[in-house]
Amino acid sequence: GAMRSRAEVDATLQTAKLNPAEFLPTVHCLSFGPQVGTGECCLLQLEPGLCAELEAGRSLVIRGEKNEQAVLCSKDKTYDMKIADTSNMLLFIPGCKTPEQLNADQASCNIIHSQIAGFSNNYWELRRCRPKLKKLRKLLMENPYEGPDTLKDQTLTFPNYTTEDLLSLIQASEEEIMHQLQVIDACKIEGYWRILEFDYEMKLLNHVTQLIDSESWSLSKVPLCTCLEELGSLEPKEMIEHILLSYGRKYTDDAGEVYFEMHEDKICRAIAQMLLQNAVKFNLSEFQEVWQQSVPEGMTTRLDQLKGLALVDKSSRPETIFLLKVEDLPEDNQERFNSLFSIREKWTEADITPYIQDLCAEKQTVGVLLTKYARSSMQNGVKVYNSRRPIS
Repeated sequence: GAMRSRAEVDATLQTAKLNPAEFLPTVHCLSFGPQVGTGECCLLQLEPGLCAELEAGRSLVIRGEKNEQAVLCSKDKTYDMKIADTSNMLLFIPGCKTPEQLNADQASCNIIHSQIAGFSNNYWELRRCRPKLKKLRKLLMENPYEGPDTLKDQTLTFPNYTTEDLLSLIQASEEEIMHQLQVIDACKIEGYWRILEFDYEMKLLNHVTQLIDSESWSLSKVPLCTCLEELGSLEPKEMIEHILLSYGRKYTDDAGEVYFEMHEDKICRAIAQMLLQNAVKFNLSEFQEVWQQSVPEGMTTRLDQLKGLALVDKSSRPETIFLLKVEDLPEDNQERFNSLFSIREKWTEADITPYIQDLCAEKQTVGVLLTKYARSSMQNGVKVYNSRRPIS
């Protein structure tokens, strides 16, 4: 329509019974621009830290395949995106001056004509969330690496993933993905990320522990150079080094020699997994005996090395132990609890903790999760947790 004059503005204020003295003298007259459509603009609400990321020229990425709920990632954090509806319509006005700017600019023109460029009834709200990393292991397990001379690898009918592929498929930030690749002991082979097939990994570990044994090395000082020389004829040198990195901590001594300090708990755990994989249930005391005999000389097995890997059934006579790997359980909180309560009806906090620890968000405790998803009762003087809902 036509531009409003000052007289019209004052008349409108009078009709609305408003006192002009209570307002700034400047008036914004708004009109809709010619191409205003709805849904052409999206608003995203950012916390100051993320705003600073963008202002510094870094990018934020939205990740997720068609069937997944979108997440937004910075370099090192992941956020759930949810649409928040607003009761007031939000108008986008380019170059709009705020009251503070107008106050400072007393001489500003009395009437400002502004065109509305767009509007929205909602905006995207971000909530920090756990990176969705379960899929990473799942993708790499489609084609585990069985060693250099397997026919399976030469036919290449299986999917393999580069860093770029993983960044487009996994709903997590780059730093979280790279960290998780380390956690699951993935290694890069010819440009693709791979997980070693468990039997092949055990074969490599066995070569290393036998060499340590025959050379009578201290477990805290295993020389890389000699390992590569001695075992290089049996397996690729990069595989020998990878297994040392997976099961040890690399360091350099004063003379510049590279050594590894072997992780006793991790080696004992892997050997337990190997033993348990072949049986549905294992008599606990027999298992403990065989397990101690199977680990390298000088290592001591303890049941707490098996947190999140195996579960002891104290109610059976004799007591038994069986494989239950936390990485095989669902990533969603409710589904995780459903599957745990279908495995065992009542859990002590000590038993269930390793299986829900990874679900805790920042600064959240296991207790908070249990309160939400389980109900507690006393059984023979011990607090136990069972499902809040009937398990089908």
